[in-house]
Amino acid sequence: MANTPSFDNAIRFAQDLIRIPSLPGAEDAVSDRVQAEMRELGYDEVFSDELGNAIGIIRGAGAAPSVLLNCHMDIVAAGDPAEWEFPPFEGRVEGGFLHGRGAMDIKGPLAIQTHAAAELKGRAGGDVIVAHTVFEERGGWGMRHFLENSGLEPGVVIIGESTHGDVTIGHRGRAELEVAISGLAGHASAPDRARNALHLLPAVIRALEDLGARQESDPILGPATLVPSMVDVLPESRNVIPDSVVVTGDWRILPGDTDESLLSRVREALKAHLPDSLPDGLSVEARMARETQRAFTGVEVEKSLLTPGFLMDPDHPVVRAAAGAVGQRDDAAAPATVRPWTFATDGGWSCGVFGIPTVGFAPGEERHAHTNTERLELSEAEWAYDRYPGLILAVQEAAGR
Repeated sequence: MANTPSFDNAIRFAQDLIRIPSLPGAEDAVSDRVQAEMRELGYDEVFSDELGNAIGIIRGAGAAPSVLLNCHMDIVAAGDPAEWEFPPFEGRVEGGFLHGRGAMDIKGPLAIQTHAAAELKGRAGGDVIVAHTVFEERGGWGMRHFLENSGLEPGVVIIGESTHGDVTIGHRGRAELEVAISGLAGHASAPDRARNALHLLPAVIRALEDLGARQESDPILGPATLVPSMVDVLPESRNVIPDSVVVTGDWRILPGDTDESLLSRVREALKAHLPDSLPDGLSVEARMARETQRAFTGVEVEKSLLTPGFLMDPDHPVVRAAAGAVGQRDDAAAPATVRPWTFATDGGWSCGVFGIPTVGFAPGEERHAHTNTERLELSEAEWAYDRYPGLILAVQEAAGR
């Protein structure tokens, strides 16, 4: 018997997903479960791509632009289960909340999107594509790969990251910067035989702090921020002079920034604080942090961890349509609050890089994200579920004008 799209069934689906841990690169069981749910709901097409993104399509009745609904299947680590009020992978419903890792970031909203799309079978003017992606928590490899390789061209994207019922239109991006100081290791008892990489650390820190104090600002997104966040020293021995010091900077960037533009600014800042001629045997290199990522399908890539930012015009027809369709929770006739997120999402890829109009809508309070209090209020979630079909139809119509 086919599964029926409904809020109650969506929450049961979300509970199943919470019970399946899915760190980046280990989303295989969740991808299988998502595809099984799509098939039971009667999606017209269900498949996965070479990274394991779970994709389903509800075919539209006309030629309107397609709408892409997107959540991610990976989660952050739960930490010590003893520190949680409720077990992180139990998916318990208690006190009017769904509890657990992924409840609101993002398996609860994922389940809502998946069922809400099925509500529109035979009703939507164009295709409704649901693509739940991998590796969002580590730079958005899954979303980028989907948009580059799927052959599908959505006219508008709805991201299911928590908005507490508002309509979100952008966010700052995030880049991870590294400044590597290299020298020559040696025994601390004979410092003249070594080249201490720590010698240049103060100048590097000052350069990053100086650059951080000179960041640009956006009237909606606020200022970019850059702060040194970690120092790694090798060898890790207290009686050895280190030959490697790597300073990591967390950079919350504005739309349009790229690896190249960011590195150019860092190099200029370093030039202003380092001596014209570095001491013999010491060198400094600015680079963007890179990571080798391996999908559960076996595909592997080395990539930058940059997540782009984006910003939609608050007066864009898609934004106005979304705000009108969602409304206020206590006043359906009033348009929803329109604002940016404070955190980064895969919308940085869909809109910031690929230029597809993108908005966010989902239940959930972001203060619970990545914490041991993660929860989703069921009354808000049910309200959001009821708003989703109208939201999809409204932005689809606006995208086709």
